[in-house]
Amino acid sequence: MNKDQISGTAKDIAGKVQEGAGKLVGSTEQQLKGLEKQIEGKAEKRAGDVKELVQDAKDIVKNAVK
Repeated sequence: MNKDQISGTAKDIAGKVQEGAGKLVGSTEQQLKGLEKQIEGKAEKRAGDVKELVQDAKDIVKNAVK
């Protein structure tokens, strides 16, 4: 797991909390900010997933060459 995956997951969770808090207090603005944060978090996590896949592929090729 890399830093982008961890940070992205944290943003996604924070966004869910913010969206829920917005619903509790009836704030559409906070709900939307929470959804935005979730989208950012999911995108960051996906970028981290891709980085990890690339690194895994590099390691496989490196080990195959040895």
